[in-house]
Amino acid sequence: MPSFDIVSEVDRAEAENAVQNVTREITTRYDFKGSKSTIEMKDGVITIFADDDMKLRQMHEILQGNMQKRGIEPGSLDYQKEEPAAGQSVRQQVLLKEGIAKELAKDIVKKIKGEKFKVQSAIQGEELRVTGKKRDDLQDVIAFLKGLNIEQPLQFKNFRD
Repeated sequence: MPSFDIVSEVDRAEAENAVQNVTREITTRYDFKGSKSTIEMKDGVITIFADDDMKLRQMHEILQGNMQKRGIEPGSLDYQKEEPAAGQSVRQQVLLKEGIAKELAKDIVKKIKGEKFKVQSAIQGEELRVTGKKRDDLQDVIAFLKGLNIEQPLQFKNFRD
């Protein structure tokens, strides 16, 4: 029976490369001259230190641009609350969203059933498995899910006949 998995993953190596590119870009940009702004990544958590709010916003744009160049969608970045640091400087954590949350998985299963596709979908931990009798039905489900406005980027893997 044909099947495929719906997952939400981020390539950590590419994310690390994007963070290093942001560091390189910050050191060369004129508007960051003399600034103590830094960015680092540890265990899937990106920490941004900026001199002020404006530089933090600029670093967000640079980070999102570099992530997109590396094939990581901006929807997989989860910006946490800004924290004040020494003086006027600010600190912010950015988490990489991985895995599909239970509520989102249930919502996706409900939408697939609502469209009356001839497939079965099952939640398996942080991913979904969709099985059907025909390959065309599975391709229709993939096209349908790509058309939905889901805030978290989804990937479709392990397509088997």
